[in-house]
Amino acid sequence: LPSFNFRGMQSGWVGSQARTIVPQDATVSIDIRMVKGNTGDYMVGTVIEHIRKQGYHVVTEEPDHDTRMKYPYVARVNYRPGGGTPASRTSMDLPISQKVIDAMEGMWKSDLRLLPTLGGTVPIYIFTDIMELPAIGLPIVNFDNNQHGFNENLRLGHFWNGIETFSAILLMK
Repeated sequence: LPSFNFRGMQSGWVGSQARTIVPQDATVSIDIRMVKGNTGDYMVGTVIEHIRKQGYHVVTEEPDHDTRMKYPYVARVNYRPGGGTPASRTSMDLPISQKVIDAMEGMWKSDLRLLPTLGGTVPIYIFTDIMELPAIGLPIVNFDNNQHGFNENLRLGHFWNGIETFSAILLMK
């Protein structure tokens, strides 16, 4: 299933700028992680429809005075039509997928955690959908790597394990 993530929220003031008022607006930044078969336009459309069902009039530009007076609740949605990165998926039943699984099981001598879709937005669809090539992701990072944040990190043990992991892939038969 797709996921809906709140990336950040902003409204009013804090600290020394705090006031005892209701702020005139609030802003939220979201992202939607896609799954195979969904488009960005469709997913944003479902979000907009949900906002409308909550009683909001949805606009795409800064609402003018007349719009604010006409509708009790106004929500502005900024979205670039045709945006988003399509999800992709390579079947784990393909011969190349089975070779990768066999190589990893042989390398690590343990049960693998096989996931049909990664949680990140990586433009793998260029390979799978446009070039019609299989593409398989093998993440090697630690779960607490603070990805895309300050102090993003990769533990040395994961780095060395990654070298061994990719060596096994390059040497697989």
